[in-house]
Amino acid sequence: MSTAWLVLRDGRTFRGRSLGAVGEGSGEVIFNTAMQGYQEILTDPSYRGQIVAMTYPMIGNYGVNDEDVESRRPWVNGFIVKEASPIASNFRAGASLDEYLGRHGIVGIQDIDTRALTRHLRDHGAQDGIVSSVETDPRRLLDRARALPGLVGRDLVAEVTAATPYAWSEGGWELARGYVPPPAPRFTVVAYDCGIKFNILRQLRAIGCDVTVVPASTSTADVLARKPDGVFLSNGPGREGRDHRAEPRLRRRAGVGDGARMGADAPQPQRRYLRRPPAPRVAGLLRAVPPRGLARPSRCQLPLPPFHGLDGSEGRLTASCPNT
Repeated sequence: MSTAWLVLRDGRTFRGRSLGAVGEGSGEVIFNTAMQGYQEILTDPSYRGQIVAMTYPMIGNYGVNDEDVESRRPWVNGFIVKEASPIASNFRAGASLDEYLGRHGIVGIQDIDTRALTRHLRDHGAQDGIVSSVETDPRRLLDRARALPGLVGRDLVAEVTAATPYAWSEGGWELARGYVPPPAPRFTVVAYDCGIKFNILRQLRAIGCDVTVVPASTSTADVLARKPDGVFLSNGPGREGRDHRAEPRLRRRAGVGDGARMGADAPQPQRRYLRRPPAPRVAGLLRAVPPRGLARPSRCQLPLPPFHGLDGSEGRLTASCPNT
């Protein structure tokens, strides 16, 4: 297993081991705090253009399968984990996480301090970065990371949307039966695919909707020509503030202004939060506290895994914790 590097635009650098495909991936580095569901995250179109770091320390212990996908392919530009389990311990598993990433050409990195990375992204914000298992000089990776165009202005919806309309007929999933036939449809729904997840379609089908999925570029006239009972506008990738092409057309057709949420609930009455009365004093409670107050717990220094600078030098972080 070869060495891999993660280099952020601001110069923060992590050295670890390669995971998945051998190569290089670039994108906006973000983190996800889920403890499970990594296959759903990998195949979620909302992560197009992003490198996802998982905060949970071990990922991949139950492998991957052909059923728990949220779209037709994985969309992440890279994958970061603390430890990728080499063993897929699940009767439904068809491959390990490493095999799955390699099969789909996704470059990953493992064995880095994901806690330090998460704190850095939390404090400094998501930023562009590069994961590479082929480049040995992090300085060159930093130059390339700073030259990345970013996601602002990029039409990611056009990259993930369906090419042609299609009907969805799959229902919910049960442990003993797998995906079960849905109930008879009661409503007709047209769903705009701006990065829609399969489980949204399964849920719509399970409640009795006959669902037809259309590309995000489909005109409003074509949708209304199908005479649906409702129109569903999915979420998808991209930065906030950039509307995909479907939403302005639907707003104009429905007469909804730019400042309102489509499908918004009725306005709720304003809530007033009154200060609660002070808690009653308990006799003898203050006499139980020592005159100098409660003793503060002693603190110790715990070493954290090392991090690496661009010059190859190694540093070490320390963290204080109560000595319990």
